[in-house]
Amino acid sequence: MAHVDVDLKNIQEQFSFEGKLKKNVLLIGGIGVVLFVLGAIFLMMGGGHDDHHAAVEHATEVASVHSGDAHGDAHGGGHHAEFHWYDRIIVDVWMSGVFFTGVALLGFFFFALQYVANSGWPTLIMRVMLNFRQFIPVGGVVLLLTFLVGSHTIFHWTHDGIADPNSPAYDAIIAGKTDFLNTKFFLFRMVLFVSVWTFFGFVLNKITKQEDLDMSGTTKYFRKAQRISVAFLIFFGISESITSWDWIMSIDTHWYSTLFGWYILAGWLVTAVAFMSLFVVTLQEMGYLKHVNENHLHDLGKFLFGFSIFWSYLWFSQFLLIYYANIPEETIYFIDRLRSSTYSPLFFTILITNFLFPFFVLMTRDSKRKTLLMKIVAVVVIFGHFLEYALLIIPGTLKENGGFGLTEIGSGLIFLSIFLYLYFTGLSKGGLIPQNHPMIEESVHHHT
Repeated sequence: MAHVDVDLKNIQEQFSFEGKLKKNVLLIGGIGVVLFVLGAIFLMMGGGHDDHHAAVEHATEVASVHSGDAHGDAHGGGHHAEFHWYDRIIVDVWMSGVFFTGVALLGFFFFALQYVANSGWPTLIMRVMLNFRQFIPVGGVVLLLTFLVGSHTIFHWTHDGIADPNSPAYDAIIAGKTDFLNTKFFLFRMVLFVSVWTFFGFVLNKITKQEDLDMSGTTKYFRKAQRISVAFLIFFGISESITSWDWIMSIDTHWYSTLFGWYILAGWLVTAVAFMSLFVVTLQEMGYLKHVNENHLHDLGKFLFGFSIFWSYLWFSQFLLIYYANIPEETIYFIDRLRSSTYSPLFFTILITNFLFPFFVLMTRDSKRKTLLMKIVAVVVIFGHFLEYALLIIPGTLKENGGFGLTEIGSGLIFLSIFLYLYFTGLSKGGLIPQNHPMIEESVHHHT
């Protein structure tokens, strides 16, 4: 690629969130509300609820029988209360909240990672990464309210008497985890993590704005952002793993996987990169990011391709180890999903959307440099990982009363609309291209 002279002092662009883009974002939310309401009405009328519980082979019970557990289904850590239509609503809100909060967190993580890695190529799209942070506090509040309203629906360990040996609901395994899994400590961790993530986002955003205004050529803001990013990554490394245990793995309270933190990280990260790719392509089609070229898109494509394989590696590693060991309290997690006519189609679908499709489509160099292919793969990967969250959260909370239908799609679209609205609003509050960044020239002339 030929070297192009660029006046770096006049490289700034100002994004404006209005017109067709704003209408489309609101339209997504409107469609989501309609689908969500229709799905809720359908549930109120009895749809989606299997009244023949006896016909359902509860994997928990199967595992209990195999392990000779005298306490039967209580030891599965499952939910045994009467199903109400609003239980599915609560679970759907939790599922969408966890998914989009995680994606926002990992998008911001990717921004901080560029500072720590001293990476120059993505400087032109650093604001695209930074504004993922906008959804983190909103997602945290939604999750907090959902937990306060529906903790008993989502988490079996919150049930009364679960740790009381004199209670008929007593569960010895869950009782052994109450030092960690109790409501006060859970809420403390949730509020602490979301607050600290939000704080780091606020601080790094403030530093980048200060850097834009300082024309002295100093690198002190860049170095300051590096130091803050290092601190964030350390906190992130601890909090992200604990969050994946808290918000997702503790739903199936008896089950655990030592790979789970990495597995969830990989899924959130590849989804965040898919969103980044979509945002870059969309902004370019709107006439922004004029100096971003196919080499930047190629690098995003490589991350999308690589993290898809990373997710697949962790998914298969977790499955293979559990399959090979064949220990009932571990295999129960996959039995619940593989033997269910409701969830097994999702189980195999995500292997196509999250691994096979991005792997074969993005295998060649040219495919990663074509905007149409990148858009298609990004949309498929985002949808595939949303399906994955349905598979992670719904079976453990609703058993055979759950599924993937109107309320799940509707809640996903509503959260997507809020996520996009906050993202583009944040992007419009400041320059789209970092000013006075020491690596801006390297990014302008980036070539792969």
